[in-house]
Amino acid sequence: MFPILQAEFLAPGIKRFVIAAPRISRKQQPGQFVILRLHEHGERIPLTIESSDPRRGTISIVVQSVGKTTHLLNSLDAGDAILNVVGPLGKPSAIKKFGTVVVVGGGVGAAMAYPTAVALKQAGNRVISIIGARNKGLVILERELLQVSDALTITTDDGSYGRKGLVIDQLRDLIANGMHIDLVLAVGPIPMMKAVADITRGPHISTVVSLNPIMIDGTGMCGGCRVLVDGKSRFACVDGPEFDAQMVDFGVLQQRNAMYRSAEQTSMAEFQRNPMSQIESVRHAEDTACATEGDLR
Repeated sequence: MFPILQAEFLAPGIKRFVIAAPRISRKQQPGQFVILRLHEHGERIPLTIESSDPRRGTISIVVQSVGKTTHLLNSLDAGDAILNVVGPLGKPSAIKKFGTVVVVGGGVGAAMAYPTAVALKQAGNRVISIIGARNKGLVILERELLQVSDALTITTDDGSYGRKGLVIDQLRDLIANGMHIDLVLAVGPIPMMKAVADITRGPHISTVVSLNPIMIDGTGMCGGCRVLVDGKSRFACVDGPEFDAQMVDFGVLQQRNAMYRSAEQTSMAEFQRNPMSQIESVRHAEDTACATEGDLR
């Protein structure tokens, strides 16, 4: 079991968890992720590690309520626990002094991009950050990104905060205004990452995207996270999650991510009919695991 030490909502439906995971915290590097499971019959879901504190033995993750498992996870609080947390998984971000780096985070993608932005700044880069959300209430990590960015632009779809529009609008303007950009890192919804790749392709700006397809085992054996990169099959869990954006076939990625949509909708409808029974099943798993650990001791 992995105890939840802190839990707080950063925005409606978006929650940060601080979890006791000493071994993971000692080895985690920017860009890596964990796969967690809430109970014995639960699905495995990948989540990027937002930050880690080896001295405390903790990792932080940011979770957006989208499907059944993320809704269930966001129902938990400090004092609860997660049955399994496996990691760190995936290849770390490539960190070196590139020059000027633009970090683009769409929605909860800001939390995924944040640890890499920190490392890029520490490596001596000029970091320009662009984060976006549907409205002001869904903007996350503004304070944290301000601390590691030479400039930060916030966009909202409805114009309730920052610039009205999309993150790609700001990126397009930076390029049009002649800013020399050595690297772009984009993390967020698939259409946003594809749009970033399209924008940077013409001016030949090196661009990296972090992919988050469906995963099961995190070892490359199940094949669930297969992506097509430069015409070849790659596995996001072991070959990524970061890839050259110009080489990714976003059409195939979007198609594969939609394969289980009907099953996801059925599972979500079941959760909504009786959410408390689902939450109690997780807490029962916690009690059972604690009792078993006690017996072993």
